[in-house]
Amino acid sequence: MCRHFREDHGLETRVARYHNIYGPWGAWSGGREKAPAAICRKVAQAALTGAGEIELWGDGGQVRTFTFIDDCIAGTVLVTDGAFGDPVNIGSAERVTIDELVTIVEELAVVGPLERRYRTDAPQGVGGRGSDNTLVRERYGWEPTTRLRYGLARTYPWVHAQVEAELRAA
Repeated sequence: MCRHFREDHGLETRVARYHNIYGPWGAWSGGREKAPAAICRKVAQAALTGAGEIELWGDGGQVRTFTFIDDCIAGTVLVTDGAFGDPVNIGSAERVTIDELVTIVEELAVVGPLERRYRTDAPQGVGGRGSDNTLVRERYGWEPTTRLRYGLARTYPWVHAQVEAELRAA
C-alpha cells in the first residue's frame, strides 16, 4: 500500500518490520507479551514464590530471534531518516531456542535450574522464525547489535519488580 501511495501520489513512506521486540517497560503479562518477558515473569514468579517449576508452551525447541528495544528505536530512527522507501526488517540475527532463553533467564535470576513443564498442546507457533537483515545491512550498513543476554539482564530486574509488586498487592 505504501509503495502504491508513493507511486500514485508521491507520498514518501518508510516501513520497518519489527521482530519480537522486548525490554523494560514493555508488556510482561496478560498474553500480549513476547517470550522474553513471559519467561522473565515466570522465572520471577518461581523465584519469589519458591516454586521450583515453570510452564512452557511447546517443547522448548522452537527457535526465535528477539530484538531489544534500544535496537528497535535506533533502527526506527535510521529508517525514518533514511531515503529508502521499501520495507526493511528490524530484528536481531541472534537465534535461540526457548529452552536456551529460559536457561539465560535462570542464570540472570540466580535460580534453578527450574523444572520445565512442557505444554505441547498449547499454541507454540512455527518451529523457527528469525529476521533476515540482508536489506537493512545493504541499505543502511546497520543491524541490531544488542546481545540477548545483555537485553535480558536489563529486562529481568524490571519484570521481577513488577511481579514482586503484583504479589505484594494480592
